[in-house]
Amino acid sequence: MEWIDRLSLFSQLDYAAFGTLFLLWILIGWRVEYASTRHPSVSHIMADYRRAWMVQMITRAPRIFDAQTIATLRQGTSFFASTSMIATGATLALIGNSDNLIGVAEDITLTDHPRFVLEIKLLTVVFFLTNAFLKFVWSNRLFGYCSVLMAAVPNDPTHPDAAKMARKAGEVNVTAARSFNRGLRSVYFALASLAWLGGPLLLMAGAILTLIVIWRREFASQSRSILLEK
Repeated sequence: MEWIDRLSLFSQLDYAAFGTLFLLWILIGWRVEYASTRHPSVSHIMADYRRAWMVQMITRAPRIFDAQTIATLRQGTSFFASTSMIATGATLALIGNSDNLIGVAEDITLTDHPRFVLEIKLLTVVFFLTNAFLKFVWSNRLFGYCSVLMAAVPNDPTHPDAAKMARKAGEVNVTAARSFNRGLRSVYFALASLAWLGGPLLLMAGAILTLIVIWRREFASQSRSILLEK
């Protein structure tokens, strides 16, 4: 009963905004990863380039460039994983010492802000940051697997296992990039969920704006047009 009483502190508009946030997060992720072949996302286009990269690697000697590229990708995942972990810890620390933040939230919304309400809002941010951390860590590990597979590709391009091993490395590379992109989307929506501190309407606006930003980058950006050039 105590939990029910506490949940009643949220308005119906809060629940609607909360549902909108998660719905848009799921929908844009599905749209990006399962885009149609007629209108592919940047992630899909880059997946084809990643597979082509592994094919070209077979005939490249030495493969220093490929090793350096994989190392750079792993550095990127490590950076974002560390950043997500630090941000998660900072948010949890803020939950434990939220008196000043309550005052800021009340000044923005001009309404009382019970501690429980603020904690739930910050825990939403923690959820997205934690999910991002897990995705970045897994992406880092997959890029490590990819580097091992690349090293296992025979130096002789005519070796019967060369194409097969390169194809495996390409698919693992694509999977690692997919996990990395999922982590980035979680970071975007973690930032959007901060808008909830200003009220449910701001949360809805933040979620919609985040959706538009991701959609534009995946389906209507200049970089996408360049990648599609023949």
